[in-house]
Order: sequence, then C-alpha cells, then structure tokens
Amino acid sequence: MGAAAAWQLARRGVRVLGIDRHAPPHEFGSSHGDTRISRIACGEGPEYTAFARRSHEIWRELEAESGVELLTQNGLLVISGPGDRAASHGVPKFVEATVDAARKARLDFEMLDTVALRQRFPALAVGDGDTAYHDTVSGFVRPERCITLQLRKAQEAGAALHLNETVVSFEQEGSSVVVTTDRGRYAAGQLIVSAGAWLPGLLPRRLASTFKVTRQVLHWFRARDAAAHAAFAPERFPVYIWQVPRPQVIYGFPATGGIEEGVKIATEQEIVTTTPESVDRTVDAAEIAGMYETYVAPFLPGLSPACVKSKVCLYTWVDGARFIIDRHPDLDRVIVASPCSGHGFKHSAAIGELLTQMALEGRVADRRFGFAAGYSSD
Repeated sequence: MGAAAAWQLARRGVRVLGIDRHAPPHEFGSSHGDTRISRIACGEGPEYTAFARRSHEIWRELEAESGVELLTQNGLLVISGPGDRAASHGVPKFVEATVDAARKARLDFEMLDTVALRQRFPALAVGDGDTAYHDTVSGFVRPERCITLQLRKAQEAGAALHLNETVVSFEQEGSSVVVTTDRGRYAAGQLIVSAGAWLPGLLPRRLASTFKVTRQVLHWFRARDAAAHAAFAPERFPVYIWQVPRPQVIYGFPATGGIEEGVKIATEQEIVTTTPESVDRTVDAAEIAGMYETYVAPFLPGLSPACVKSKVCLYTWVDGARFIIDRHPDLDRVIVASPCSGHGFKHSAAIGELLTQMALEGRVADRRFGFAAGYSSD
C-alpha cells in the first residue's frame, strides 16, 4: 500500500518521502511469496469489488507502460461441501458469500458440481458432494514485481525513498506532521502510515488493540512427475480457496515455473498471535510434514512430500477481516492504512489511489473501513 501510494502521489507532482525499515520488496512482512490471489468477487463482502476491479485496471496500465507481467487471469475456484468446513476469513458460507458478491458485481460465473470439478480439474481430489464457484476474471498478481515497479516509477516521478530506515514515532505539530526515525526528523503536510504488522507499535494502545498479527506459512511442493506438474499449468489450473474438512482453509496457485520450483499451497490460521520482532521465521521438517500429511496429500495427490521451499509471512487482522483506511482519530493530518486481514494485496493498487485522493482531495473512505466501524456484510 505504501509503494502504491508513493507512486500515485508522485505521479501527481506531489513532493513525496517514502520511509521503510527494510528495502521493499522484502520477506519480513506480508507482501512476498511470488504470487497473491486476486479475486473480483470477494466472499469477505461486496464492498471490496471496486478495489479489486480498479487494481486490475492499474496493473494492466503498468504492464503496458513497462512490459513487466504483473497479473495473470487464470480463473478462480471457491470450493466447499457437506459437513463441518473451515471458515474463510470468518465467513462460514464462503462459497455462498462469493456468489452473492459476484451477482452484485454482475460477473459471469458458473457453479460446478463434484463431477464437473473432477473432470475439469483432476489435480484436485474433491470429495463427494463438493461444489465450487468458478469465474475466469480472477487470478493472481506478482507482489514483488508490483512493489518494485511502483517504487521505481515513484522515484522516476521525483519521490525520495529512505530505505532501511526505521520510523520511531510521529506527531502532529500545527499544520505539519513530524516523523522521527533512527536517522532524523522529517516534517510534511500529511502522513500516510501503511506499516502493516508494525502498525500496532506506532499507534496508541486503544487503537493498537484493533489489530492482531499472526504467523502464516507458505509452501511449495514438487509435483510427483512431469505429467502431474503439467496438470498445474496456469492454462489448466485456476487459483483456489478450499474450505476443506480440516481446521484451516487451504488456498493455492498453479505452477508458475518448472517442476523443480514446486507448486504453492498455504493455510490460514487466526488463533496464535505474534509480532514482527518475535515471529519464528524458520519452518522445520516437522511443520512441513504436518502440512503435507494434513492438507496436501489428501487434496492434491499430484504433489509429492518434497517441499522445495517454505516462507513465513504475517497477517495483520481486524475483526471480520475488515480493512482500516481512515484518518487517525486524534491526528487529522495522519491517514492510517492497514488493509490487510489476509486479503489486502489484491486491492493495493486501488488503495494507493484512494489514499492519494484522501490526502489531496479530502476524499473520505467507506465508513466500513473506519476505526469505529463494526463489521457488516450488508
């Protein structure tokens, strides 16, 4: 969100300073791991559709300008079935919620029964009675490429980027906001704080309690053979979110490289909290084996136990998997943007544009994304 906002502001001729404690794209936050799902119809609520649609338009504009591939629209499956199923982002009936969002967005989609799923996507070992929502406008984006390109274009448009510099605090002094870092102090007319998992440490306790940070693990498992790998090709295999009969939802992607690069699959846990400083960023053999035995082997039998790599990332959750895009309740020149909750990156290009409009034009974000808002699926 910071990279998107820096570029959107700079391209409008605004004097911009971007500060990051690391050098994005990096592997310490929530925006790495090669791919991120991009869904137009969001089971979290139809209010997210406009962000996703506009982000797709911006990715395509950036692709046309740069020649860098950012967005692949290989389709989406949202799968569920009978019995107890893991909720996705707190939504128990995620397929039905996705259908509702698609209808409100006037998307073309289809519903697939068990037979159709097995015929069209044999790499998925769906159970009897499983059904799925399917569209062809969704897919995945490449987060590292998106961040790199937007930051490069921000610099080309005149933005200054201070990387590997840590913000310690910020305060409002009259008509300015003053940011203190481990290297100096900077004053500006307005401040956008998009610090992700580090956000709670920059806010007063009453606001910080709005957020919780959880550790998530991404895995890439090697296909059993060349034929199995071919079944995961993007032209044959969509991105998916699967409410399996297990404690956690699984989601995954097609193969984006050769057989030795593996196929990405992950779960989402919302219970055990952490911090960016204390999180365990290692993934041991027992954790990999547990992932394979519980979530991979029963549902994607074409993947072998050979895990070619694993990565740890962080989710910054808000109740109801909402976003926070709002003015700081105490500082009217500070905009807080932590639109994460595990489904933020797909919306980031459009959110950068929104943050720019909030800073320059006084636009007010949807009240559902405010600090004081309660979650509503209406």
